[in-house]
Amino acid sequence: MRMNQQNKQRKQVLMLENLLHANELIAKRISEHASKTKTLLINMISSPGSGKTTLLEATAKALGEEMRIGVIVGDVATQRDYERLKGCNIPAVQIVTGSECHLEAAMIEQALNQLPIDELDVVFIENVGNLICPAEFNLGEHFRVTLLSVPEGEDKVLKYPHAFRTSDAVIVTKVDLLKHLNFDVGLVVDYARSLNPNIRIIALSAFTGEGMGEWLEMIRMWHKEAFG
Repeated sequence: MRMNQQNKQRKQVLMLENLLHANELIAKRISEHASKTKTLLINMISSPGSGKTTLLEATAKALGEEMRIGVIVGDVATQRDYERLKGCNIPAVQIVTGSECHLEAAMIEQALNQLPIDELDVVFIENVGNLICPAEFNLGEHFRVTLLSVPEGEDKVLKYPHAFRTSDAVIVTKVDLLKHLNFDVGLVVDYARSLNPNIRIIALSAFTGEGMGEWLEMIRMWHKEAFG
């Protein structure tokens, strides 16, 4: 019985390794194509309800005259976020994953084929709301950000370290709620930099606009850094 269990575990590990290897090959192809078209890909990871869609709505409104923006929306079910972003008059593609808790590179490659990528400066990938599985899969992005909302608490950085360790930036959202909740942005900075010393932390509220300028400037900087 114990030997059968060990064999089963080994097979599961091998299957995951094969899946990740195949994913990496597709991710590399995506990255190379996006680099040729000079389209910045930003993968956004967070728990459900952290404010990804609200931030993207505010970003599209702020940068709409300056940069050509597209969005890929990943959800387990419904097209609610997709409909909201389509209302911003930007190209958007919906991926409904069903039982899958994350997006994979093959899904992104298919979605990009439905976008006018040659005409876009930035494509945001709104990943499925989850701080575990999405962090494991490279989607060919140039940069990865993890959102953490004030109501979630600072400890999520330590509870889900891989998501923060593999990100280029942490976006602390809903800071307009700081006056109502016991949340220390300084702790988030300390925790995140203990995992990734080079990570950037931006605290903002898409509702009030606080901190949005720093977020928008980082997007501009990343585009320049990627393509000159």
